[in-house]
Amino acid sequence: MDRINDGTYPVGGRMPAEREISAEFNVSRPTVREAIIALEVQGVVEVRVGSGAYVRRQTGRREAPGFGVTAFELTEARLLFESEAAALAATNITDEELDELPLLVARMDAAGDPAAAEEADRDFHMLIARATRNAAIAKTIEAFWEMRQSAPECALLHEKARNAQVKPVIQEHMGIVEALQARDPARARTAMREHLGAVIEHLLFATEEEAIERARQQARSTRDRFVRVVSI
Repeated sequence: MDRINDGTYPVGGRMPAEREISAEFNVSRPTVREAIIALEVQGVVEVRVGSGAYVRRQTGRREAPGFGVTAFELTEARLLFESEAAALAATNITDEELDELPLLVARMDAAGDPAAAEEADRDFHMLIARATRNAAIAKTIEAFWEMRQSAPECALLHEKARNAQVKPVIQEHMGIVEALQARDPARARTAMREHLGAVIEHLLFATEEEAIERARQQARSTRDRFVRVVSI
């Protein structure tokens, strides 16, 4: 916001590339991405797929940076919390719940769109949360999923992931199922940590893939136009 308000990043202009901002502030690229998303939510910048972030407006003196919970923060919290929940669930899960888990994974796999796969994914994680037999854990994990929809930064990045056709990875979920079927707490903890660690990577990929796909579409359009000209 300071760079925008002092004119370093002028209104209407394109902001520096992500890697340049990362170097300027000596922070990671995911941190830069979170900041851009927060500014996008506040209407300060506009992100144009395949082109970059453009400044829409300066902010008022009393307007503070409005950083809520980001998708990366939420997933990090889930990694810490749900890994231990999986370990506890491994000792308390019932045979009926174990039978249901592969069915939920099959729903994810068969889902026709990312939104349907996401719903099955939520049911999968909530079943494990309830299998801990701890109401506080189940309510906390449920709150994480609600936050995913209610926090603007989270909702925006997950929307970008859906647009990039990023869906839950079936193999990762089956690794969790197999650990729970073995009733092995350590293995279940590790499988959940690996899965949610990969989710963070998927979220990073989603925003990059969105830009890549737009570039591919532009390339196809240019090629088609060239072919039409040549054939005249």
